[in-house]
Amino acid sequence: MFDKAAPRQTPHRMVHLRTMPNAFGARVVAARLGADGIPTQLRGNLDGPYPFGGVSVWVTEHDAEEASELLLADEVEAAFVPHPDDEEPCQSRRVVAFGMTRRQLLAAGGLVVALWAGLFARLMA
Repeated sequence: MFDKAAPRQTPHRMVHLRTMPNAFGARVVAARLGADGIPTQLRGNLDGPYPFGGVSVWVTEHDAEEASELLLADEVEAAFVPHPDDEEPCQSRRVVAFGMTRRQLLAAGGLVVALWAGLFARLMA
């Protein structure tokens, strides 16, 4: 009846890997690690009426080093990808004179005209 005992799996000890500022970021990290076969566990304010606040990403103790290396490699790669804001400035953001853009020059000119108008009104009163 009890000839062979079923092999018993020992639960893996989970260790904290990283805390993300929100549930979306934590799920992205969990998906990235899951794509490489690393099981994750998310702890914190994931769901509920007010899902705000940090969410911790936990991995098995066995996979912790590999998970850290994967995330570090992703961060290093992301540092070399050009960001859309790093492109050449468009014509409207080009420095025209005195280290200011066209919009800044117009705003400064309007301020000067308003100040002179106020001064002239006081002198005429």
